This record gives sequence, C-alpha cells and structure tokens, in this order.
Amino acid sequence: MRATARWARADLRANRGEALFIVLATAGIIASLLLAGALLQYAANPWQRVFTQSSGAHVWIHTRTTDGADKLTDLDGVEGFAGPFPTTQTAAEHGGARVPLELRGAEPRPPGTARPVMDSGNWLGEATPDGVVLERTAADALWAKPGDTVRVRGSSGAYTTLHVVGLADTAEPRYARGVTPGVAWVLTSQLHQIESDPRRMGQTLGLRLADPRDADFAVQQAVTLLGADQVAKVSTWEEARAEAEGDNRLLGLLLGSFGLGALLAAAVAVTGAISTRVRGHLRDISVLKAVGFTPSQVVRAFLVEHSALAAIGVAIGAVVTATIGPLLPGRIGEAMVLWGKLPGYGWAILATSLGAVLVIAVATTLAAWRAGRVSPIPIARGAARGGRRLSGTARLALRLRTPPALLLGWRGAFSRPARAAAAVGRLAIPLLMITVALGAWSTLDRFENRPEDIGLAAELSARPEGIDDATARRLLVDQPGVTTVYPGIEVAALVPGQTRTITLRGLGTSDRPYPFSIAAGRTIRDSHEAVAGEGLLDLLGADVGDWVRMTVGGSPQVLHIVGRSIEPQHNGRVISTTVDTLRTAPGPLRPEFYNLVLAPGADPDKVSTALAESSHGGLEIHKNANPADQLSPARAVIIGLVGVFAFIGLAELSTLIGAGLRDNGRDLLALKAIGLTPRQITAVIVTSTGFVAAAAAVTGTILGAFVSTWLIDLQGQSSGLGAGIAQRPPLEALVLLGAAAVAGAVAVSALPARRASRRRLTDTLGDVG
Repeated sequence: MRATARWARADLRANRGEALFIVLATAGIIASLLLAGALLQYAANPWQRVFTQSSGAHVWIHTRTTDGADKLTDLDGVEGFAGPFPTTQTAAEHGGARVPLELRGAEPRPPGTARPVMDSGNWLGEATPDGVVLERTAADALWAKPGDTVRVRGSSGAYTTLHVVGLADTAEPRYARGVTPGVAWVLTSQLHQIESDPRRMGQTLGLRLADPRDADFAVQQAVTLLGADQVAKVSTWEEARAEAEGDNRLLGLLLGSFGLGALLAAAVAVTGAISTRVRGHLRDISVLKAVGFTPSQVVRAFLVEHSALAAIGVAIGAVVTATIGPLLPGRIGEAMVLWGKLPGYGWAILATSLGAVLVIAVATTLAAWRAGRVSPIPIARGAARGGRRLSGTARLALRLRTPPALLLGWRGAFSRPARAAAAVGRLAIPLLMITVALGAWSTLDRFENRPEDIGLAAELSARPEGIDDATARRLLVDQPGVTTVYPGIEVAALVPGQTRTITLRGLGTSDRPYPFSIAAGRTIRDSHEAVAGEGLLDLLGADVGDWVRMTVGGSPQVLHIVGRSIEPQHNGRVISTTVDTLRTAPGPLRPEFYNLVLAPGADPDKVSTALAESSHGGLEIHKNANPADQLSPARAVIIGLVGVFAFIGLAELSTLIGAGLRDNGRDLLALKAIGLTPRQITAVIVTSTGFVAAAAAVTGTILGAFVSTWLIDLQGQSSGLGAGIAQRPPLEALVLLGAAAVAGAVAVSALPARRASRRRLTDTLGDVG
C-alpha cells in the first residue's frame, strides 16, 4: 500500500497539468449538475417554489363569522400565523368572464406568513384605495392584468369597480371552475364598503406549523376550539401540493428527462476523461509491472490517485456553486436561492457529490483493470503494429489532389476506428440532448402558435346565463371575429362496471362536426361515432375501432370509437361525439356552452368584451386552457440546460484534443521530419478535431431529432394527452447547431495544436512507446 501511495504522489507531481485538468473538469461538471438540479427544481415544482418564497401556511381555516379565530393563536406547534383576514364571497366580472372570488381584507404591508408572491404589478397601498390584487389563476380566468378594472357585487346587489394593481401567486388551492373559488385581496376598508352586512362576512386564517406532518392534528384542534358549525372549510398544504403536482405532471416528466440526460452526459464525459488518462499511462503501467506490481496493485494505484482528484474536484465544485450560485443574475440565481431553502438541499448536494466520486472510481477501476493486462514490454507492443495499405477513400483523395491537411486530418481522426467511434459517441451525447431540448422548444412553439394541432381549434367558449339558446346562438354567429360556433355539452359517464367516472362530451353536430385533432384513425362522420383521448383508451383498455358502452344518467350510451384525438383536458379521459348523438330518456340534451373558432388575427380579449356588451352580461366567456400555459416555465430551464450540456461537451472536447495529441505525438514528429511547416501541422490537428466534431454533430442531431419526438410523445402518452404532439426542431436550427459545434471544436483545438506543432524534432521514450 505504501508503494502504491508513493507512486500516486510521484505521478501527480510529474503530471500536474493533467491532474489540474481532472480536478477542474470534475468541479465544472459537478457545478453544472448542481445548477441543472436547481433549475429543474425551480421549474418542475412551482408550488414548492411559491410555498418557500412566501413562507406558506400549512393549514388554512375558513370560518363563517368574524369572531373566534383569535383562539387559534394558542395552538401547540404553530410557529406563524397569516391573518385572520376578514373575508366575503363574491364574484368578479371582466370582459364577459365571471369568476367566483373569496375577497379578503388586507393591510398595505403584506403579511409575514403566507405572503402573496407578486407576479406582476404591486401590492395594495393607500394611494389606490380601490385597488385589488388577484391570485394569478383567477386573473387568468378573468383575462385581467394590472391596469384593468373588474366589477364585484355585494350582497345588496350594488356593484363596485376595482382597479387591478397586481397579480400574485399563493400556495393555497388554486381556482378551479365549479370547485374552488379564486382569491383576491383588497384593503380592509374597501372590503367593508363592498360588503356592509356583517352576517355575510367570515374570516380566513393560515397556520404555519413547526412540523408539517401535524397538519391533520392541527385541523382537529382548530375545529374543536372553534366548533364544527363555525368552520366553513379547511385545506392543508398536502392537498394544495397534490393538486398542483397533478397539473404539472407533463412539465415534471419533460424536465425529469432532461435531468437524466444531464446525469448521463456528465457520467460519460467523466468516464471518458478518466479512461483516456489511464490509457495514456500504458508505458508507466508496463514499468510498474516490470518491477513487480500485480494487476490489482495497478488498479489500486490509479484508484487512489483518481479518487483523491475526484474528491478535490467535487468539493471545489460544490462549494463554489453553493457560494456563488445564489449571487448569479437571472433565473439561475433565483433557482439557487430557492433550492437552498428547500428541505433536502444538503442531502441533494451530498448525494450528487458522492455519486460523482463513485462514477469516477468505477471508471478508474474498469480502465485500470483493462490497462493492467498489457504487456510489460512497451517496445514490443509498438513493434507489433504493422503497416496497413491505404484505404480506397485515401487513394481517391490522393488522386483528387486533396490538400494534405484534410487528408492527414482525416487519417488522424479515424485511423483507430474503435477509439474514434468512442470519441464520437461521447461527444454526440451532449449534442443529442441539446437537440432534444430544441425539440421541446419547438413543441412549445407548436402549442402556443398552432393550438388547433393539440385539440384547441376553439380559443373561446361561451356559456349562456339568463338568455335562451336561440338568442345566444344569434349573438355568437353575428359577432365579428367569430367564424364558427359549435354547440357543446359535458356530462359525467360511468364506464363498464361502473367503477370509474369519465367525461362524455358532445361537440358540434352531425352536419357540422367539431374539428378534432386526430392522431390515429379518423374524425366523426356519422351518428354514434366518437373520438377518444389517450387517457380514456388506456383506462378502458380499448383501441380505435372498438365499441364502448357507458351509462349517462341511468341511460346506456353505446359509441363507436373511430379515432384517437389529442385531448388536453381531464388527463385525456374524455370521449367526444356530436351533440345530437347524446340521448337520454326524455330526449336530446340542451347545449350547455358554445365553442368559438375565431378568425385569423382576431383578438380574443376584444371579442370577449364585445360579446359581454352585446349580451348585457347574458354570456359568460372563458378562454379554453392551453397546456402551453403550464409548460411556459420550461423555456428558461431549457436555455439553462443547453448551457450545461454545452459545458459538458466542452469538457469532453478537451479530453478528445488531449488524447489525440498524446496518441499521435509520434505522427506529429514524423510530419515535421518530412517537411511540413508548423502551420500545416496545426491545420492537420485542427482538421482532425473538426472531423470528429462533425461526425458527432451529424450523429447527435440526427439521433436527437428522433429521440426528441419519441420522448415527447412518450411523455404525452403517459400524461393522457396522447402521442402525436411532438414537433421536431427545424432543419435550420439543427444545421446551426452542427456548425456551431464544429466551429467551437476548431476554435478550442487551435491553441493546443499550435503548441504541439512547435515541439522539437526529437523522439522521446514516450513518443516511441
């Protein structure tokens, strides 16, 4: 063991440059992984981000009266309170949209616990006494933004106009139509003007617990102190988190795949660097074996050396990232600050660091074990290699008078096919993941710019409120900017066996069927035909062409599935047919809403406002939800991950250049001996690196284009949205990526190539061996 340690120390002193490169490369890769983890956590779990930033409450209690909430301040295990806020139930109206609201009275200074996180605009202030801050999901449903005005109605019937001064995020259960009202904050004095009847007022109180696991016990204590008849509703942080995670499932799957890709690329880069360095010590290994080292001792020597280098690099990367990361500008700095406050932050850094050291140890062991089997006579190994005839490609290049730099560069890049293939494969992985990221970006663009491709041909839906169907249809058809009006209805249906409930939707008529986005099969052409989402087909174990039977209000409904549609709602557990196909015992169902297809260039806000005015409030207008709204945070993460993969590729490129110069050192001396100038030798080295980078770029972009389609469709299928949603990156982007990779490789290799070309014309023992 002492001899092993002494050799490791001697090798580090003799090869300080290589050791420094291993340490810095490891530190950089660890920093990249930690930054990638912070970005993924920041985007994939927005609820946790908001909860941490706002010092969120673990329990929310809503009472029916304005008295008694003060009793909860004596509960055990409570370390913070939000409120109590005076509260009233109302509805807000804006541009034809109407959203139920829980209106809370607040002070100009935001609360310390469960503080709303401002998304845009400002918090309440005395300068705007009629201001209102809307929770973001409620604002989206209202189509309201800072600067707009909304109307709320008190129990007396009087309307009050409020100015939207800001939008905020909160870690409470979010607005869900027909299930959970939205949340809005006004000054307490303004709240009493809106609702003057104290019997209509209640209170809302948030409790932040020392131990989040005691949420259920805290609820029991609160209900006991207040009385069950005084508690209108309670909610816990677990319910809010579960709801938010369900809505962000597709985003989580997408970003999770990028995280695995980053781990794979980093592991391959580190393994390649270690294997290349061990292979470069074959002469030293031969000497060690000649003086009596066994293969196990060789493995142990390299394992001790590289484990020490890995531990130093990992420590430097982790410390620098944890220290400087929160100071970085933009989303990366915000992500690091948030990550540092989350539970399990220390364990995540420790696990990443130990994992990196373990990967390096395994790679060192495998590489040293293979190298330990070499012959202890290096000159014999060098003499054993015989010459080979020129390949057909080389002979053709000579006949075509190809410049020497290209011909010799090609030979230097691919003279050892196995090593060349390994280098191309390692360098192609980061490029593959960047291509997948570009595919995700293109898919998001498709969601936003061509919503009809994902089942959202109608941007708006209108629901009659107090007017008959004929009047509603006339108003919608006559509205400028509306091209087509499709009647619709949604009912709950029981699947065979009556163990699950699905959504049965009627859209359009037999004469004018709705333009569904069909991924497999065909669209509806006749009565009793239907199209179904991926989630429903998976639930029933059905396929396109099957007949399915379900129960609606006690009446059976048998439908023939003729196509699979891209269904962005209800996790894809939707079967759609025409309105006139849906039958119950009394007769056909009346349309509940109308989907509106707008003319190209029509402004949905203006159309919604115009319909609200022409109907005098008789039409409630909603914007159909687009999955792109949930996936938009992924854009910033994609940009950050592209930078991470680019750095990993740079580390792999540095390994490739160093290995090429070392393995072809004797060839470079031979080129100088036959008369090539240093500039020509530099061109040969740069060209060789460029060929490998070009091969990796072609391989990575082509495979990445197919992998991105497969991966995104797989995620869409698992989320219920269905396959067929992926959009490959444009050809121009792939060409630009490949050109950037080759140009970067050429630029990075220029300086090492220039230095290598100036070596003296001497054959050292290392060059011969």
